[in-house]
Amino acid sequence: MEELAMFLKEKPLSFKVVLVFFLAGLVLAGRSLYVRGTEQQDEPELIQPVRVHKPEHVRGVHLSAWVAGSGKLRERVWDLFNATEINTAVIAVKEYEGEVYIPGVKLAEKYGAYVNAIPDLEKYVAELKAHGVYPVARIVVFKDTILTRKRPDLAVKRPDGSVWTDRAGNVWLDPYSLEVWDYTFSVADACVAAGFEEIQFDYIRYPSDGDTKQCRYSYAQHNSSSAAANLGAFLEAANKRYKPLGIYLSIDIFGLIPSVGNDMGIGQNLEAMSRWVDFVSPMTYPSHYAKGEYGIPEPNKEPYAVVYRTLSDAKKRMGEDFTKLRPYLQDFSLFGVHYGPEQVKAQIQACYDAGVQDWLLWNPNSRFTKEALRPRTNAVQ
Repeated sequence: MEELAMFLKEKPLSFKVVLVFFLAGLVLAGRSLYVRGTEQQDEPELIQPVRVHKPEHVRGVHLSAWVAGSGKLRERVWDLFNATEINTAVIAVKEYEGEVYIPGVKLAEKYGAYVNAIPDLEKYVAELKAHGVYPVARIVVFKDTILTRKRPDLAVKRPDGSVWTDRAGNVWLDPYSLEVWDYTFSVADACVAAGFEEIQFDYIRYPSDGDTKQCRYSYAQHNSSSAAANLGAFLEAANKRYKPLGIYLSIDIFGLIPSVGNDMGIGQNLEAMSRWVDFVSPMTYPSHYAKGEYGIPEPNKEPYAVVYRTLSDAKKRMGEDFTKLRPYLQDFSLFGVHYGPEQVKAQIQACYDAGVQDWLLWNPNSRFTKEALRPRTNAVQ
C-alpha cells in the first residue's frame, strides 16, 4: 500500500481521475455479474446440492399439474409406476398460459400467476423419490400470457409498440430480457427447493404460429444468428446456476429441428442448445409432421418411420452427444388416427433401433397406454 501511495503521489490529477473511473468500472462489472446471477431471486441463498437418483435409462410420462395434484387421478399413475417400466414423472410446474403451480415465486404471486393445483407438491415429490421415481419439473419459458398482460414491457411487441399475439391470441415474453430469464430461474429455484432433480425447459424458443415478421424485441438487431446465440446464453446461464447443485437440465425442441438446416425461425439450433444441457427431447409426434415430410405420405400413420428418421438425423448432427437424446413420443390420437398399444410400441422400438435408450410419453390428459409398456419385472432400470 505504501508503494502504491508513493506511486500515485507522483502522478498528475488527471491520471488519478482516470484510475478512479477504471477501478470503479471493475467494481461495477463485478457487481453486474453477481447481480446477473442473483437479482430477482426469491431466495438469496442458493439451495444446497441434492442427491440425484436418475435411472440409468429414463422411461417417463408427463403429468399435468391437475393430475399431479389430485389424489384420485394420481392413483392411475401410481399403477404405471408400480406395474410397468415407467420410472420417471415429468410434472408441469409452469404452463404456457403463464400459470405457475409451485408456491414461493414472488412475481408469480404478485401478478396472480400462482395456482395452487398441487397443494402438497413437496410431499408428492418426496413420495415419488421414495418409490424410486425420478422427478422432473417442466417449465414453459417464453410463452406466457399472464405475466405479459400484467407486464407488457416484458412482452414481444409489434412495430407500433403494442403487444404481439399469435393466431390463438397467446402472448410471448421477450427472450432477450434478462428480467424474464430471472423470472424463469426463480421458478426453477423453487423446484429445486421442492426436491426436483431435473429442470426441463419447454417453449425455449421464439414465437411461431402468427405474423412473426411483425415481432419486435428489446434487441433491435434480432436475426436468426442472434436468436440462436441468445437461447444458448440462457442455457449457459442455467447450466452455471444449477449444475453446481447437482441438478440435471433438459430442453424440449421441435421434432423437425434435427432434420433441417436452419432454426425454423424459432432460434432452436441443436448443437448450440445441446452443449449446455444433459438431455434433449425432440417432440417427435407423428401427428405434427406435415404430409409428405421425410417422403412419408401420411406421417401420422407411420409412427415408427417418423421417430426413427428424426432420431437418426439427430444422431448424425450430435455426434457423441447423441446419448443426450430423450424424445417425447405420441400417446394420443389426433386427426382421425387412433393411437393404441401398437403405435406406441412402434415409437419405442424406433428409439431402440436408432440407438436411443431413453424416452418420454406425452398425453395431454396424462392417460397412458399401459399395454404398450413392459412389466416392471422385465424393465431395464
